[in-house]
Amino acid sequence: MDRDWAEPLDLEAIAAHAGYSRHHFVRAFKAVYGQTPGQYLSRRRVERAQEMLRTANLSVTEICTLVGFSSLGTFSARFKKQTGLSPSEYRAEHVGRGAALIPGCYAMLRAGGFPPPAGRSEQSNSEEDLDLDKSWAC
Repeated sequence: MDRDWAEPLDLEAIAAHAGYSRHHFVRAFKAVYGQTPGQYLSRRRVERAQEMLRTANLSVTEICTLVGFSSLGTFSARFKKQTGLSPSEYRAEHVGRGAALIPGCYAMLRAGGFPPPAGRSEQSNSEEDLDLDKSWAC
């Protein structure tokens, strides 16, 4: 879940991989982490959204999708519950305290939000690939 936080959660598959039934896995996970797998994943997604709101010039809706939420309402409610602020309020409070925002097209490219240009592999997102002078840049 820490590595693939933006992907849909398949609790049955995770539990099976761990060698547990779904219900036993949830109980064991909660005993160790103090929250259910869904709560843990939601917290990780909100943490990633906080970083994107501070650093990337993307809309709240784009960030919602990139971090793995399928509903803007659910994303906003969970974000506010965890941070005490709506995503827009969070951005307004935190932007301007550091470097300039990363252009949204580069943030989406880095996060896998765009398919690779023709002739480029999906794994090709190194820093040199994000050079502004490249002809395929956004």
